[in-house]
Amino acid sequence: MGFFQTPPELGNQYQDDPLLRDYLARILPPDLLAAVEDEYRQLGALSGGHFYQLSRADRDNEPVHHQWDAWGQRVDRIEVSPLWREAQALSAERGLVAAAYESAWGTHARVHQFALNYLIAPSLDVYSCPLAMTDGAARTLIASRNQALIDYAVPRLTSRDPARMWTSGQWMTERTGGSDVGLSETVAERDPAAKSDAATDAWRLTGTKWFTSATTAEMALTLGRPDGNGPGGRGLALYFVELRDADGRLRNIEVNRLKDKFGTRKVPTAELTLSGTPATLVTPEAQSGIRAITPMLNITRTWNAVIATSGMRRALALARDYAYRRKAFGAVLSEKPLHIDTLAGIEAETQGATLLAFRAAELLGQIETGAASDSEHMLARVLIPVAKLTTGKQAVAIASETLEAFGGAGYVEDTGLPRLLADAQVLPIWEGTTNVLSLDTLRALGQEGTLEALAAEFERTVGNIASAELTSCANRARAGLASATGWLRQVRGEHALIELGARRFAMTLGRSLELALLTHHADWCLKNGRGPRAAAAARRLATNGVDLIQPGQRLAGTEQDGPDQDAVAAARALLSDAKLLIERSS
Repeated sequence: MGFFQTPPELGNQYQDDPLLRDYLARILPPDLLAAVEDEYRQLGALSGGHFYQLSRADRDNEPVHHQWDAWGQRVDRIEVSPLWREAQALSAERGLVAAAYESAWGTHARVHQFALNYLIAPSLDVYSCPLAMTDGAARTLIASRNQALIDYAVPRLTSRDPARMWTSGQWMTERTGGSDVGLSETVAERDPAAKSDAATDAWRLTGTKWFTSATTAEMALTLGRPDGNGPGGRGLALYFVELRDADGRLRNIEVNRLKDKFGTRKVPTAELTLSGTPATLVTPEAQSGIRAITPMLNITRTWNAVIATSGMRRALALARDYAYRRKAFGAVLSEKPLHIDTLAGIEAETQGATLLAFRAAELLGQIETGAASDSEHMLARVLIPVAKLTTGKQAVAIASETLEAFGGAGYVEDTGLPRLLADAQVLPIWEGTTNVLSLDTLRALGQEGTLEALAAEFERTVGNIASAELTSCANRARAGLASATGWLRQVRGEHALIELGARRFAMTLGRSLELALLTHHADWCLKNGRGPRAAAAARRLATNGVDLIQPGQRLAGTEQDGPDQDAVAAARALLSDAKLLIERSS
């Protein structure tokens, strides 16, 4: 008799998500929620039904690169999977990008948009990748104030018509690397045959883009170095590229190959060669490229955080359902205390991560509508990179833990479960690695008033907790902030030591913020008859560990202003050990 198990199933992914429903009830005005809740239910049904089943059936279909046609002509046509073709239409019709740009939602537009994507993204085989870059491109063009490009491209990027909606690529990574874009080798030369009008293709780009995730898009934003400009990031400019001509042929762009990746295999990631590709300068200055992409990074990093949490939620939903089906040692897993404890830990991490990601979305909505205070602007500068790096690392850990919850089935490809881990692994890498964003967090905190804005966020969330059972959670969140900022004061001026501890510092901020936000949410739930579930999650997250600053790097008294010599000595010892451990063996 063959071995068999009952596979997990999914229900309506909105109805089955009390955290999301409670969060939206807390954040959205009642009339707005009432107007759109049916759409959430519809997407929840599609996510747990049609698109989930299609993603299972479509598992083996990956993008195919057709370099030549039957008659020897170079065509570089990329064929995407059937699910991706359906996802393209769904994304336009449901406004997965457009919703963020529709004024009826005001400051809540970003929360609404990301709720839509949170619900459906786990069943769309990482179609969130081109959507994130499309959203980032639209916001970048709006911020550029290049009215000709805004009028031409933004209505297409934000359209709800599948026949009209464009997607956009983001071509920054070259053979010299991704994070240090100042090493870009792409050269931009003025096209003497082009008009001087800013809306025309007045430039030609030559170079190689080593990692382009939206190769099937209609347009891209990319960096290039105008001929004669100096080295480094200061010499780069931002360009708009329309990929194809009126006949659908690539415009002096060659697809060298599709990447053979560990995960996100449905995404047609390619290496491209630009050979005099027509391009339009986005900003008036031909030396402002890196500054011009800042709005894009805020958008794509928030997408990364939300998609990370939606993946965590999907893994948990499958594991929870399986626990009620799988019988072992005389009982179903849902009756085993140790298994229950494991899933509870996953639930707490997922809830904290989700609230941190959506807090970033809230801030984006306030900033984009002009409603954000100066303090909220500064808070966003810290919170967005922290949310991205924290949730990215959590997504990988949760995916790994979830696979283990299925035993051997979690390691078998045709269950579809290993894809949860493979696709999650990119999330700490995309849009800035954990180390890069940890350093970015430190730079943000170097701006005057930013630490005060962060402290104000903690006071807003846990400064007035009414439920006595949550007091310890509030105190743990405050202690995490005090530990992180106290350590930073203790090692100030010691640049190597600050960099050495940057990741632990940023992760402590992220986890402390998650606990503060979850405690605040749980307090609201208790006061508004929403039940004790969030409070249980807050207590569990507090015990999972918040403070990642090494105890040897700080003393208990973190309120002192001057550097603590014992803490500095401990940090120097860590640095010495680190150097010893990575030395080449003789």
